[in-house]
Amino acid sequence: MSEVNKIDVDALETQEWLQALESVVREEGVERAQFLLEQVLEQARLDGVDMPTGTTTNYVNTIPVDQEPAYPGDVNVERRIRSIIRWNAIMIVLRASKKDLDLGGHMASYQSSAAFYEVCFNHFFKAPNDADGGDLVYYQGHISPGIYARAFVEGRLTAEQLDNFRQEVDGKGLPSYPHPKLMPEFWQFPTVSMGLGPIASIYQARFLKYLDGRGLKDTKNQRVYAFLGDGEMDEPESRGAISFAAREKLDNLCYLINCNLQRLDGPVMGNGKIIQELEGLFKGAGWNVIKVVWGSGWDILLAKDTTGKLLQLMNETIDGDYQTYKAKDGAYVREHFFGRYPETAALVADMTDEEIFALKRGGHEPSKLYAAFKKAEETKDRPTVILAKTVKGYGMGEAAEGKNIAHQVKKMDMTHVAHLRSRLGLQDLVSDDQLADLPYLTLEEGSEEYKYLHARREALQGYTPKRIAKFSEKLVLPEVEAFKPLLEEQKRDISTTMGFVRALNVLLKDKGIGKNIVPIIADEARTFGMEGLFRQIGIYNPHGQNYTPQDRDIVSYYKEATSGQVLQEGINELGAMSSWVAAATSYSTNDLPMIPFYIYYSMFGFQRVGDMAWMAGDQQARGFLLGATAGRTTLNGEGLQHEDGHSHILANTVPNCISYDPTYAYEVAVIMQDGIRRMYGEDQENVFYYLTLMNENYHQPAMPEGAEEGIRKGIYKLETVAGDKAKVQLLSSGTIMIEVRKAAQILSEEYGIGSDVFSVTSFNELTRDGQDVERFNMLNPDAEQKTAYITEALSDAVTVAATDYMKNYAEQVRSFVPSSNYKVLGTDGFGRSDSRENLRRHFEVNAGYVVVATLSELAKRGEVEKSVVAEAIKKFDIDTNKVNPLYA
Repeated sequence: MSEVNKIDVDALETQEWLQALESVVREEGVERAQFLLEQVLEQARLDGVDMPTGTTTNYVNTIPVDQEPAYPGDVNVERRIRSIIRWNAIMIVLRASKKDLDLGGHMASYQSSAAFYEVCFNHFFKAPNDADGGDLVYYQGHISPGIYARAFVEGRLTAEQLDNFRQEVDGKGLPSYPHPKLMPEFWQFPTVSMGLGPIASIYQARFLKYLDGRGLKDTKNQRVYAFLGDGEMDEPESRGAISFAAREKLDNLCYLINCNLQRLDGPVMGNGKIIQELEGLFKGAGWNVIKVVWGSGWDILLAKDTTGKLLQLMNETIDGDYQTYKAKDGAYVREHFFGRYPETAALVADMTDEEIFALKRGGHEPSKLYAAFKKAEETKDRPTVILAKTVKGYGMGEAAEGKNIAHQVKKMDMTHVAHLRSRLGLQDLVSDDQLADLPYLTLEEGSEEYKYLHARREALQGYTPKRIAKFSEKLVLPEVEAFKPLLEEQKRDISTTMGFVRALNVLLKDKGIGKNIVPIIADEARTFGMEGLFRQIGIYNPHGQNYTPQDRDIVSYYKEATSGQVLQEGINELGAMSSWVAAATSYSTNDLPMIPFYIYYSMFGFQRVGDMAWMAGDQQARGFLLGATAGRTTLNGEGLQHEDGHSHILANTVPNCISYDPTYAYEVAVIMQDGIRRMYGEDQENVFYYLTLMNENYHQPAMPEGAEEGIRKGIYKLETVAGDKAKVQLLSSGTIMIEVRKAAQILSEEYGIGSDVFSVTSFNELTRDGQDVERFNMLNPDAEQKTAYITEALSDAVTVAATDYMKNYAEQVRSFVPSSNYKVLGTDGFGRSDSRENLRRHFEVNAGYVVVATLSELAKRGEVEKSVVAEAIKKFDIDTNKVNPLYA
């Protein structure tokens, strides 16, 4: 906009507009004024008016003083309780540091955020009970000592547990961060690594809406809170799904971003204003934004600011300077902040330096925070973010307050501890003689503080954090016979992906658990032959379907509904994985077991969202991940970024992930049924399953008699191919099994060599079993020695294994294979585009290479001549000079 257009050419008209707006606010409220402004702005946009850039407001509190509700609590009692908890939080870390075990720990984060949590513990966080699942809270990871400190004051944790902070090996300690795996009845969600809490909380809030929309559970009174750091908001995962939250109208979601202006190393945005940037970001995405910048002391100054200079000063001061002010003292703030303009200097002329320094930021003022959380609770049809300004290390004085080093501080000398005691007003509880002991403080039973704390939690349904470790409902689960059509020979060639889809349909129709099934797809339903689900069970959409789909005239048209069962996440693997985790932990968050099946291109699973898979393990997720179009050579023409030869290697890094690479539809059915039994049956095992599926059609035989146990454990004999000159063992899984079975026929018909062909459904599970056996035998030398399952299944004959994955996948079992001649073929190297036939030749896993590998091992034993191997190399046209595919 040019300068000439900024000149007010009709001041009277401008005044009329402003007076009209003022009248609407006065007579009808700010919501009506906001609506009218939105309509005007939208019409201006349609008329081609150049709109002003930026969606930020002044650097002051969003909720005016006259609109703040009365604070419902006793501020003095709450302050006392909060001070005791803050003291204990620091003592936890200091006492751990005294052990000289280099345990680490963070003190400054909780000190800056204590008021957030105490306001919520006293007035908002509902605990789970029989009638209500309670609120779901994603605690900022680094503040865990504060939550432990409160649980100790409540009587839920012991001093011994606090004394073993970050010392868990012998089972008496507390984990560094929120870890459900390590405290299965306490923490609900893991929130470190950074960025996972924000995106997971969004999809958790949406999953609550999904359960309500499907009529499975009334979740209308449940809320999701996510407490985040302003530095954490730099993570792409923190920002990437916020527009989705607005589009889904997740009014049950509230972010609180602790804007203490500091990352781990220094300012988040020293040359700018992180609160303003985040306001623009979230407003632009459609969120309700509430800024809590200044405490009540500033209200008086702002009311006196008739010139507007204080507001100007607040707006123009950047974060780097705000941080410095809180690391100095009142005299420094008077000179360098208020002293910038005569008008602002005059505002504080009658205040002492101590009074100036005592002016609070909004994030430390319970009444301001209560107003924000209450407003968030009342806001409909959109999520809320509260941007609360605080001081890192608040109250820690010279030790850390407002300093760049605050995040790393884990020790304090006695001078600083004494300062903390005085700052918190705890001189009556901690004498000078007791300081060096770093004592934990409790509430005397029957005291005003004791009664207040427990009464507030009783009013909010009990104590929290609290996690449900096992769901109460007893599910009626299908037996293997329910999948009978898949256990028989298929009339036509199909892929294992299609076998999975058929098994899924069996489950969806099951009277016992059909309603508990949650199919999740990242915009690839048609790729996997699952478009039939659109019409059959519908796609969940909170708004229903307000349009006529283009394909309405066909049977499998794109059907969206508020009661839809499919979660169609679009091209968004991280979002889909977040939905899967929400569903896979519903047994814990809602005491409602849901059974999620998330199917995706296998390459876009563990490799792309591996951190989320590790989080799922920590959160004790139960469900199925299906890596479709798996294997390095099964996917025609797609190339390097699509061909997966390593997801099983990655899956095996998650201790409670059970992974399989089935070859046949009956294997898929047996594994799925067994997984449901283990996760949702009597034992309720905290494991989740990863199955790889292929898109290649081939003959699907009937399940051999007695194969079930081997399928579950990882290996069984598929067939024996006759031969009179020698006998070998051929191992395979997935699509390469077809090549191995071809090789068995060639060895029999052309070389007189017989084969026992074994289907290895899981080299990973066989490896874990073998390592467990080895450990037992080492630690129990006097006991009867155990034998690995694969060792029992195989003989000492020449053994060759070939898979569509890296050699490491099958190499893992080498020490448990009885044969000294164990040869592994695999698909090491980057994927590339070509036909399956050419790719298998390139990666040296086709039938010809299996034959040559087998003959080579037999030659080492002297059972065939080396010339036979050389002739086979020529017969199969193998180029002995070609580059190793690992380096190609």
